[in-house]
Amino acid sequence: MNHRFQCQCGQLVGEVAHTRSAIHAICYCRDCQAYAHHLGQADAALDALAGTEVVGTHARNVSFSSGIDQLACLSLSEGGLLRWYARCCNTPLANTGRDWRMPYVGLVHLCLRAGGAPLVPAFVPVQMHLETASAQGTPPRTGWSQLRALLGFMPRIAAARFTGSFRRTPFFTATGVPVVAVRVLTAAERERAMAAV
Repeated sequence: MNHRFQCQCGQLVGEVAHTRSAIHAICYCRDCQAYAHHLGQADAALDALAGTEVVGTHARNVSFSSGIDQLACLSLSEGGLLRWYARCCNTPLANTGRDWRMPYVGLVHLCLRAGGAPLVPAFVPVQMHLETASAQGTPPRTGWSQLRALLGFMPRIAAARFTGSFRRTPFFTATGVPVVAVRVLTAAERERAMAAV
């Protein structure tokens, strides 16, 4: 099954394939919260406990069909995750690592709910609650479902190093360089974003 995604203004559009093989989590880490605040999207991106709902998949399952010129990327620090967004309307799209050989992509729920489309049943229900110590409240416990999800998903991502499938990604060039320049927040910008958390 394929699922359409788009930014909030509709200029950047894409699709994620093999949706039922993805994992579904809510991350409460301070960095995800700061990212949402920096983009001015905290009200839309964060839930009542300050969590960001994310669907994790292999980069080869993600494709853009229009508006690729609106794709932008920032990082909260020199070594931090690459956080991809649509510059036309500051919609957070996805998070990736800096090393393209680990092709995990965490798609942010905001772009996946295009036109009000629900995430379930296209994707499995939420399986994991991550970085719960930073939540603004007490998230539900996920127990064994979290371990089962990771044990099923991470070996497939790790195997990409050996199969070469990591090369099939819309976020990096054929030489492993991000397709757009990465802007690292200044110390002042990061401080402001973190202060809002």
